[in-house]
Amino acid sequence: MDFTLTDEQTMLRDAVRSYLAGRYPLVESRTAARSAARWQPGVWEAFASELGILGATLPESVGGTGGGPEEMMVIAEELGRALVVEPYIGTAVVGAALLRGAGGPAAEAVLSAIAEGGARIAFALTEPESGREPWDVGATAVRDGDEYVLAGAKIVVADLPLATHLIVAARTAGGRLDRDGLSLFVLEFDPQAPPAGMSAHYFRTIDDHHTGDLVLADVRVPATALLGAEGGAWEVIERALDDGAAAVCCEAVGIMRCVVADTVEYAKQRRQFGVPIGSFQALQHRMVDMSLELEQAVAASYLAVLNLDAEPRARRRAVSAAKVTIARAARFVGQNAVQLHGGMGMTEELAIGHYFKRLTAIETEFGSATDHLRRYAEVTSA
Repeated sequence: MDFTLTDEQTMLRDAVRSYLAGRYPLVESRTAARSAARWQPGVWEAFASELGILGATLPESVGGTGGGPEEMMVIAEELGRALVVEPYIGTAVVGAALLRGAGGPAAEAVLSAIAEGGARIAFALTEPESGREPWDVGATAVRDGDEYVLAGAKIVVADLPLATHLIVAARTAGGRLDRDGLSLFVLEFDPQAPPAGMSAHYFRTIDDHHTGDLVLADVRVPATALLGAEGGAWEVIERALDDGAAAVCCEAVGIMRCVVADTVEYAKQRRQFGVPIGSFQALQHRMVDMSLELEQAVAASYLAVLNLDAEPRARRRAVSAAKVTIARAARFVGQNAVQLHGGMGMTEELAIGHYFKRLTAIETEFGSATDHLRRYAEVTSA
């Protein structure tokens, strides 16, 4: 495998890094995330107009630039370095994958809006009674003339308070543990005034991202809101979830690169017994172990990204292997960085504590290590 970035990918990386270094300071981004606005709209506009990253992986037919998983990797890693809370992965990765996989005029219209910066997607999949399987969906969609009636509840819908469009997974046939019978519906969404029959509760997570819960009480949507074929959405959903898992793995790599570098620099400056603590052999070993975990995480994330367009079995295997590796590395690197920083490691003033919180959240996003170990075993034993 060739892990060298092309000239175009290097330029993309440098442009994103330069923009975030100059216009996305940690204090301002955390303040915005904890404000009533919850984010920085100007940053999102720049992502679309100045950097073009919202359409970087979208087809040219909808206003994108036709990039692929490698471009997504470059962008996600840089967003991780800066601890960006704007909903790039939920919209430009997961949302775009659902829309592209389903196809159709409605999907293309929203994809065009994503590239222009006018659409932000929240994907409502998980439910209060869901088990460990992502296809465990009990929400229903019943056809009634030229409409569908949606009923059920969804929890922890990522980016819900920031969304302009909602994609809902609902069952049009079969039982809640059947993979067949799942359908996707897209509808416009206003967080301040949800559609009739829908109620929402929003909350901020430990990593300063935003999510929410939904109750769908006979929400009527036009039949044109259906994405793709009725009852055939599972393969589209699975691919989108794998794209999202690979993206957060890349984001975690960007975070861990900063964490390891910051920890090494801190160990050179912090003095104890008259010498830098970085001169203590036991702490040097600890930092070497952190670097080894980082390198394994980098390799695993590359493997996942380079297999996203492979046949489904290879894709599942690579993504699950990466998610397990990243979960282990994120915990090890994050915990040791905090310990080596001492009490300063969890203060609001240093980035380390914020990095650690995001790494902790990534451990379980798009499936925990346990979930992906089980899937990896199923794929390799079949």
